[in-house]
Amino acid sequence: MTLHAPNIRPIIRALDEAAINRIAAGEVVERPASAVKELVENALDAGAQRIAVEYSAGGKVLIRVSDDGCGMTPDDLPLAIARHATSKIDGSDLLNIRSFGFRGEALASLGSVGRLTLTSRAEGYDGASLTVSGGRQAEVRPAAATRGTTVELRDLFYATPARLKFLRTDRSESQAIAEVIKRLAMAEPQVGFTLTEISEADSPRILFRADRQSGDFFDALHSRLAHVLGRDFIDNALKIDVERDGLRLTGYAALPTYSRGSSVQQFVCVNGRPVLDRNLLGALRVAYYDFLSRDRHPAAVLNLICDPERVDVNVHPAKSEVRFREPEAARSLIITGLRTALSTAGHRASSTVADATLAAMRPEATAQTSLNSPRIYQMHRPSAASLGRAYAYQAPEAHGFQTPGFAEAPSARIEPALEETTDRPLGAARAQVHENYIIAQTATGMVIVDQHAAHERLVYERLKRQMVETGITAQALLIPEIVELSPSDATRLLDIAQDLTALGLTIEPFGGNAIAVRETPAILGNVSAAALLRDVLDELTDLGQSQSLQTKMEAILSRMACHGSIRSGRQMRAEEMNALLREMEATPHSGQCNHGRPTYVELKLHDIERLFGRR
Repeated sequence: MTLHAPNIRPIIRALDEAAINRIAAGEVVERPASAVKELVENALDAGAQRIAVEYSAGGKVLIRVSDDGCGMTPDDLPLAIARHATSKIDGSDLLNIRSFGFRGEALASLGSVGRLTLTSRAEGYDGASLTVSGGRQAEVRPAAATRGTTVELRDLFYATPARLKFLRTDRSESQAIAEVIKRLAMAEPQVGFTLTEISEADSPRILFRADRQSGDFFDALHSRLAHVLGRDFIDNALKIDVERDGLRLTGYAALPTYSRGSSVQQFVCVNGRPVLDRNLLGALRVAYYDFLSRDRHPAAVLNLICDPERVDVNVHPAKSEVRFREPEAARSLIITGLRTALSTAGHRASSTVADATLAAMRPEATAQTSLNSPRIYQMHRPSAASLGRAYAYQAPEAHGFQTPGFAEAPSARIEPALEETTDRPLGAARAQVHENYIIAQTATGMVIVDQHAAHERLVYERLKRQMVETGITAQALLIPEIVELSPSDATRLLDIAQDLTALGLTIEPFGGNAIAVRETPAILGNVSAAALLRDVLDELTDLGQSQSLQTKMEAILSRMACHGSIRSGRQMRAEEMNALLREMEATPHSGQCNHGRPTYVELKLHDIERLFGRR
């Protein structure tokens, strides 16, 4: 499409201030949630301890953000709404940014596309108010106000009505606003947040409230995450606090058995700033790849802390992306930090597994039963002597006949009690049912173990240890395979040739852009060297370093472990079952199989008693 007539020189014009601000608004404020994000971040930069957000019609009609921060003087207000005016930086060093905002665009952009009212009071000054509507600024007026700032934005995009057509339903926009507030609430646990929906038909409704948390950062974050993500997450999460090369990673990461069906519970911050960074989220995924199947996603809330000069946050107007000076250092810290934490978890599995088991065992409620109805009976726990007499009386042999239904079932074997004590974490084996499930008694309940899944993980971990200790056995090709590549691809592979040799893949230059493959990992069997090199190159392109060869070998190790483990249907003696339990306790990651499923379920005695109405 031609925008001007041919052979006519177009005229270069300077855009007026209103047009400039509206263009900027299109970059900074994509939807009501973007406006909320910018205003709340301004409040955080002002040192606010409590922030209240109110909105109406998904933020299209009204957005109001109030804080108890330092506030502004009457003389500050005209500057606050001026484009590229900010108190966050002086402009001398754009790589040393320690605040959320720094561009000085948010208020100017919002005032150009909506009706903006700014009311503020600083300590020792009178309150003042300023209104901007569609880019037109009114006079500063006195206003009654407490210390802090209130920004009220009405009729968002009224000055650019075409933008309104691209907004979603009120419900969708409301969900986006709530997501922004929750992310910031997790990033700032020592600040209180309130989110309220205002409706003409109903009274205001508080949708989210997170009170200010006290104590040190980790205590505050622990309480905040329990409130925002739920008690299940924090009960099944591991504390992360690792530091290396001037980078520090803090937060909480969930056990593999607490995986999700999507990435909705993955939150990453850089210096406290929530970001949606593909590389950092990719590193989180890599850290769990050995524990989860491809259709499951880890859950984590992480904050990567570094010197502001080592990260560039001036990449995108929305400030949701960052660029690290040493991206591999940041990525490596996330991977190694999370894997170390997962290793220290030992055999621990998610408590939600037990909750789901108990829920499945509970009978469905009927019209005659209610949670509020009184118990029909309450049995006291008898003494050990009473139990012994009762069991002796109930045994069929004691009466000289076999009671129907008490014949030994081929799928259940009761083992005599051995010297194994029940004070071990996974208890002592008491029975095997259906030739696949071990029933163990613990000091506080019972454990049900999937013998095949558990042993599969144990064998897998043994094979991985052997791979580390003895190295990867390589098989020499009778005739080296020559692979033609582009000059850049050949250089990238030859730069890491030594690392590839350690993994069983030996390559060397063959003249021009060709590479000769002389050895491949024996464990891979008959493999196409060209395809293998292309997989490595794809990984180098996507992730910056190759994980594919390691992943391929570990995938085969996992398959070998599956075939080499105790099969379902095999009867095990008591000593074998107890040996399996002890090895699980001593082996990292034994709480889940190679596909992320739990290897055991632990049921507490008080929960079991509740199932039978004893509590």
